Amino acid sequence: MPEVRIDAQPRTEFGKGPARRTRAAGRVPAVLYGHHQEPRHLTLPGHEVLLALRTANVLIRLEGMPGGAQLALPKAVQRDPIKGSVEHVDLLVVRRGEKVTVDIQVQPVGDVVSDGLLDQQVLQIPVEAEATAIPPAIEVSVEGMAIGDAVHAGDLQLPAGVTLAIEPDALVLHVIAAPTAAQIQAELGEGEAPAAGAEVPAAVPPAAETGAEPAPAEGSG
Repeated sequence: MPEVRIDAQPRTEFGKGPARRTRAAGRVPAVLYGHHQEPRHLTLPGHEVLLALRTANVLIRLEGMPGGAQLALPKAVQRDPIKGSVEHVDLLVVRRGEKVTVDIQVQPVGDVVSDGLLDQQVLQIPVEAEATAIPPAIEVSVEGMAIGDAVHAGDLQLPAGVTLAIEPDALVLHVIAAPTAAQIQAELGEGEAPAAGAEVPAAVPPAAETGAEPAPAEGSG
Protein backbone atom coordinates (compact mmCIF):
# COMPACT_ATOMS: atom_id res chain seq x y z
CA MET A 1 0.00 0.00 0.00
CA PRO A 2 1.48 3.42 -0.94
CA GLU A 3 2.16 5.95 1.78
CA VAL A 4 0.39 9.31 1.89
CA ARG A 5 2.62 12.10 3.14
CA ILE A 6 0.99 14.69 5.37
CA ASP A 7 2.65 17.56 7.25
CA ALA A 8 1.86 17.50 10.96
CA GLN A 9 2.12 20.33 13.45
CA PRO A 10 2.14 20.03 17.26
CA ARG A 11 -1.02 21.10 19.09
CA THR A 12 -0.64 22.84 22.45
CA GLU A 13 -4.17 24.19 23.02
CA PHE A 14 -7.04 21.91 23.94
CA GLY A 15 -10.78 22.15 24.45
CA LYS A 16 -13.74 23.04 22.24
CA GLY A 17 -12.70 26.63 21.59
CA PRO A 18 -9.18 25.87 20.29
CA ALA A 19 -10.55 22.90 18.32
CA ARG A 20 -13.07 25.16 16.57
CA ARG A 21 -10.33 27.65 15.73
CA THR A 22 -8.16 24.84 14.37
CA ARG A 23 -10.94 23.67 12.07
CA ALA A 24 -11.74 27.22 11.02
CA ALA A 25 -8.10 27.51 9.91
CA GLY A 26 -8.56 24.47 7.66
CA ARG A 27 -6.80 21.96 9.91
CA VAL A 28 -7.94 18.89 11.85
CA PRO A 29 -7.08 18.03 15.48
CA ALA A 30 -5.46 14.62 15.82
CA VAL A 31 -3.89 12.36 18.44
CA LEU A 32 -1.00 9.99 17.71
CA TYR A 33 -0.50 7.09 20.11
CA GLY A 34 1.00 3.61 20.33
CA HIS A 35 4.28 1.80 20.98
CA HIS A 36 4.10 2.69 24.68
CA GLN A 37 4.64 6.38 23.90
CA GLU A 38 2.79 9.28 25.44
CA PRO A 39 -0.06 10.45 23.18
CA ARG A 40 1.04 13.30 20.93
CA HIS A 41 -1.45 15.98 19.96
CA LEU A 42 -1.25 17.26 16.40
CA THR A 43 -3.05 19.24 13.75
CA LEU A 44 -3.23 18.09 10.14
CA PRO A 45 -4.30 19.84 6.92
CA GLY A 46 -8.02 19.14 6.60
CA HIS A 47 -8.26 18.73 2.82
CA GLU A 48 -5.31 16.35 2.64
CA VAL A 49 -6.71 14.26 5.48
CA LEU A 50 -10.12 14.09 3.79
CA LEU A 51 -8.54 12.85 0.56
CA ALA A 52 -6.32 10.33 2.37
CA LEU A 53 -9.22 8.80 4.29
CA ARG A 54 -10.97 7.88 1.05
CA THR A 55 -8.63 4.88 1.05
CA ALA A 56 -9.44 2.25 3.66
CA ASN A 57 -6.59 1.58 6.13
CA VAL A 58 -4.48 4.25 4.46
CA LEU A 59 -0.86 4.36 5.61
CA ILE A 60 0.02 7.94 6.54
CA ARG A 61 3.57 9.23 6.76
CA LEU A 62 3.55 12.14 9.19
CA GLU A 63 6.23 14.65 8.24
CA GLY A 64 7.61 17.31 10.54
CA MET A 65 7.51 15.17 13.66
CA PRO A 66 10.19 15.59 16.34
CA GLY A 67 12.75 12.86 15.80
CA GLY A 68 11.71 12.26 12.20
CA ALA A 69 8.71 11.12 10.19
CA GLN A 70 6.28 8.60 11.70
CA LEU A 71 4.11 5.99 9.99
CA ALA A 72 0.54 5.79 11.26
CA LEU A 73 -2.81 4.17 10.56
CA PRO A 74 -6.15 5.92 11.22
CA LYS A 75 -7.98 4.09 14.02
CA ALA A 76 -10.93 6.40 14.73
CA VAL A 77 -12.37 9.24 12.68
CA GLN A 78 -14.99 11.75 13.82
CA ARG A 79 -16.97 13.47 11.07
CA ASP A 80 -19.50 16.27 10.96
CA PRO A 81 -22.87 14.47 10.64
CA ILE A 82 -24.17 17.01 8.11
CA LYS A 83 -21.15 18.25 6.16
CA GLY A 84 -19.18 15.00 6.31
CA SER A 85 -15.98 16.92 7.04
CA VAL A 86 -13.34 15.36 9.31
CA GLU A 87 -13.41 16.81 12.83
CA HIS A 88 -10.90 14.63 14.66
CA VAL A 89 -8.59 11.70 13.92
CA ASP A 90 -6.96 9.12 16.19
CA LEU A 91 -3.78 7.70 14.65
CA LEU A 92 -1.84 4.58 15.63
CA VAL A 93 1.97 4.51 15.26
CA VAL A 94 3.17 1.53 13.22
CA ARG A 95 6.59 0.18 12.26
CA ARG A 96 7.72 -1.40 9.03
CA GLY A 97 7.50 -5.17 9.24
CA GLU A 98 5.20 -5.29 12.26
CA LYS A 99 1.74 -6.82 12.01
CA VAL A 100 -1.49 -5.08 12.85
CA THR A 101 -5.11 -6.18 13.03
CA VAL A 102 -7.41 -4.26 10.70
CA ASP A 103 -10.84 -4.67 9.10
CA ILE A 104 -10.76 -5.36 5.36
CA GLN A 105 -13.75 -4.93 3.06
CA VAL A 106 -15.18 -8.08 1.48
CA GLN A 107 -16.18 -7.48 -2.15
CA PRO A 108 -18.41 -10.06 -3.89
CA VAL A 109 -17.71 -10.44 -7.62
CA GLY A 110 -20.14 -11.98 -10.14
CA ASP A 111 -23.83 -12.92 -10.10
CA VAL A 112 -25.68 -15.67 -8.26
CA VAL A 113 -28.44 -17.76 -9.90
CA SER A 114 -31.42 -15.80 -11.19
CA ASP A 115 -33.85 -17.06 -8.53
CA GLY A 116 -31.38 -16.46 -5.70
CA LEU A 117 -30.53 -13.43 -3.60
CA LEU A 118 -27.08 -12.74 -2.16
CA ASP A 119 -27.20 -12.14 1.58
CA GLN A 120 -23.88 -10.72 2.79
CA GLN A 121 -23.60 -11.11 6.55
CA VAL A 122 -20.14 -9.56 6.91
CA LEU A 123 -19.10 -6.42 5.03
CA GLN A 124 -15.64 -6.21 6.62
CA ILE A 125 -13.52 -8.97 8.08
CA PRO A 126 -10.70 -8.61 10.63
CA VAL A 127 -7.30 -9.81 9.45
CA GLU A 128 -3.71 -9.59 10.60
CA ALA A 129 -1.29 -8.13 8.06
CA GLU A 130 1.95 -6.21 7.88
CA ALA A 131 1.31 -2.52 8.44
CA THR A 132 2.93 -1.62 5.13
CA ALA A 133 1.20 -4.39 3.13
CA ILE A 134 -2.48 -4.16 4.04
CA PRO A 135 -4.67 -5.28 1.12
CA PRO A 136 -7.33 -2.74 0.06
CA ALA A 137 -10.05 -5.41 -0.11
CA ILE A 138 -10.68 -9.14 -0.36
CA GLU A 139 -12.61 -10.28 -3.43
CA VAL A 140 -14.79 -13.39 -3.37
CA SER A 141 -16.40 -14.88 -6.48
CA VAL A 142 -20.13 -15.58 -6.17
CA GLU A 143 -20.61 -16.34 -9.86
CA GLY A 144 -23.24 -19.06 -10.33
CA MET A 145 -23.75 -19.69 -6.62
CA ALA A 146 -27.06 -21.50 -6.01
CA ILE A 147 -29.63 -21.19 -3.23
CA GLY A 148 -28.12 -22.62 -0.05
CA ASP A 149 -24.50 -22.06 -1.09
CA ALA A 150 -22.39 -20.18 1.45
CA VAL A 151 -18.93 -18.70 1.93
CA HIS A 152 -17.29 -18.78 5.35
CA ALA A 153 -14.28 -16.85 6.55
CA GLY A 154 -12.03 -19.86 6.05
CA ASP A 155 -13.05 -20.02 2.36
CA LEU A 156 -11.65 -16.57 1.56
CA GLN A 157 -8.51 -16.41 -0.54
CA LEU A 158 -6.16 -14.14 1.42
CA PRO A 159 -2.99 -12.55 0.03
CA ALA A 160 0.36 -13.91 1.18
CA GLY A 161 1.25 -12.75 4.67
CA VAL A 162 -2.39 -12.03 5.62
CA THR A 163 -4.17 -14.24 8.17
CA LEU A 164 -7.68 -14.33 9.57
CA ALA A 165 -8.40 -12.69 12.91
CA ILE A 166 -11.83 -14.33 13.14
CA GLU A 167 -13.11 -17.89 13.45
CA PRO A 168 -12.87 -19.73 10.08
CA ASP A 169 -16.47 -20.96 10.35
CA ALA A 170 -17.90 -17.41 10.59
CA LEU A 171 -20.52 -16.93 7.86
CA VAL A 172 -19.54 -14.21 5.38
CA LEU A 173 -22.30 -14.55 2.79
CA HIS A 174 -24.83 -17.04 1.47
CA VAL A 175 -27.51 -17.29 -1.19
CA ILE A 176 -31.18 -17.32 -0.22
CA ALA A 177 -34.33 -17.70 -2.31
CA ALA A 178 -35.52 -14.49 -3.89
CA PRO A 179 -38.90 -13.39 -2.43
CA THR A 180 -42.03 -14.10 -4.46
CA ALA A 181 -44.52 -11.42 -5.48
CA ALA A 182 -46.90 -12.62 -2.74
CA GLN A 183 -44.18 -12.32 -0.11
CA ILE A 184 -43.30 -8.82 -1.26
CA GLN A 185 -46.98 -7.86 -1.10
CA ALA A 186 -47.23 -9.23 2.44
CA GLU A 187 -44.13 -7.30 3.48
CA LEU A 188 -45.70 -4.10 2.19
CA GLY A 189 -48.73 -4.78 4.38
CA GLU A 190 -51.24 -5.04 1.54
CA GLY A 191 -54.23 -7.20 2.54
CA GLU A 192 -55.79 -9.77 0.25
CA ALA A 193 -58.95 -8.84 -1.66
CA PRO A 194 -62.21 -10.51 -0.43
CA ALA A 195 -62.90 -13.88 -2.04
CA ALA A 196 -65.52 -14.00 -4.79
CA GLY A 197 -69.06 -14.32 -3.37
CA ALA A 198 -68.00 -13.29 0.13
CA GLU A 199 -70.60 -11.22 2.00
CA VAL A 200 -69.49 -7.69 2.73
CA PRO A 201 -71.34 -6.05 5.69
CA ALA A 202 -73.24 -2.89 4.82
CA ALA A 203 -72.40 0.41 6.43
CA VAL A 204 -74.42 1.07 9.60
CA PRO A 205 -75.75 4.59 10.32
CA PRO A 206 -74.35 6.11 13.54
CA ALA A 207 -77.77 6.25 15.24
CA ALA A 208 -78.50 2.62 14.57
CA GLU A 209 -74.96 1.71 15.65
CA THR A 210 -75.57 3.00 19.20
CA GLY A 211 -79.27 2.15 19.39
CA ALA A 212 -80.12 5.75 20.35
CA GLU A 213 -83.02 7.66 18.79
CA PRO A 214 -82.30 10.93 16.98
CA ALA A 215 -82.66 13.93 19.27
CA PRO A 216 -85.75 16.10 18.56
CA ALA A 217 -85.14 19.34 16.76
CA GLU A 218 -84.87 22.42 19.00
CA GLY A 219 -88.24 23.98 19.72
CA SER A 220 -90.29 20.99 18.59
CA GLY A 221 -93.11 19.41 20.61
